[in-house]
Amino acid sequence: MPSLNFGEEKERFINYYSANYELLKQAEDSFRSLISTLISNTSEFEKPTVTSRLKDRDGCIEKFSYRYQSDLEKEKTHYEIKDHITDLIGVRVVCLYESDIPHIAETVNGHFEVLEVTDKIKKMEETESSFGYKGLHLDIKIDNSRLKLPEWTCYREIQVELQIRTIIQDAWSNLDHKIKYKKSIPLPLKRRVNVLAALFELADHEFLNIKKSTRSMEEQAKMDTIHSSGDVGPSAKDIIDLYLSFPLSSEEKRFNVFDFLNIANKYFEEYNFYNYKADGFVQELLGYDPSLNPEQFNKAMENHLLCVNNYADYQKSNYNRLNPFTKVRHVMYLYDKDKYEYILYDNQRNNFDKWLSENSS
Repeated sequence: MPSLNFGEEKERFINYYSANYELLKQAEDSFRSLISTLISNTSEFEKPTVTSRLKDRDGCIEKFSYRYQSDLEKEKTHYEIKDHITDLIGVRVVCLYESDIPHIAETVNGHFEVLEVTDKIKKMEETESSFGYKGLHLDIKIDNSRLKLPEWTCYREIQVELQIRTIIQDAWSNLDHKIKYKKSIPLPLKRRVNVLAALFELADHEFLNIKKSTRSMEEQAKMDTIHSSGDVGPSAKDIIDLYLSFPLSSEEKRFNVFDFLNIANKYFEEYNFYNYKADGFVQELLGYDPSLNPEQFNKAMENHLLCVNNYADYQKSNYNRLNPFTKVRHVMYLYDKDKYEYILYDNQRNNFDKWLSENSS
């Protein structure tokens, strides 16, 4: 039965993952092979590249903790971790042109039950002056007709996330994954990332326009008339000028990942704060207090880290180690218990409060 006990649910998920690992790996191979076969048998587009992966067990638990645990605990909603990992199995289709994506989706839709559609292309294009990752995500299961086949019945309950994206979108996604500073860096650098994203989007549009124009020229050549057609998108210079013309604002003075690293490294000299983890952590802190500034963060560390280190020593004696990120969470909770109440999980907060009451002077 679902519960609010993270320890129990973590153990339950580990057991589920271990017990079903071979089945999940077989399902990954079967879904990838079927999707590859289906889209290879159509003449609507050139054959795309199809890859797949089974998400790492610890990665699933980390994703659940990061995305869902706090909200579920805050709302007192019982949960099972596996119900919130919709991309345990992932299949990715990488095609040449954006115009291929709806054809691939239509092909897949005819052979699977589509549970949910996340259209990141539409979402991004409906956002004014915004650029970033674009692609189409489908959560799918085996449909009733295929469930009649004996070799597919064992996959009845398995859900797969299918990502459909162009080569350009895939390239940007891979690069964007490396540029994890982009969420909390000062505005001038954020604008430069947006310029880069815009250029990738422009390249995607231009490849499609070239394809359209080439086909049009071939048709017109039959009539001995050369004429190119197709929509003409904005030039690279237009996009660059647009973003670099944005006025600077007070946002660049807001607490950011560079501030965090400068301060945190003073207190944890031997710890390596990986950039992408630090950036996500800064975003979480700003989610609790958007007005947080470097002076406040430094003051919190100065005033409360000693207490947290003493608590960490106590936890260490109970074979429970607090890493620097977890120590900072406890520091911010001490700094303002109202604002940062849910920066700790329920069991962490309760244990810390109990220790504080027993060791107050």
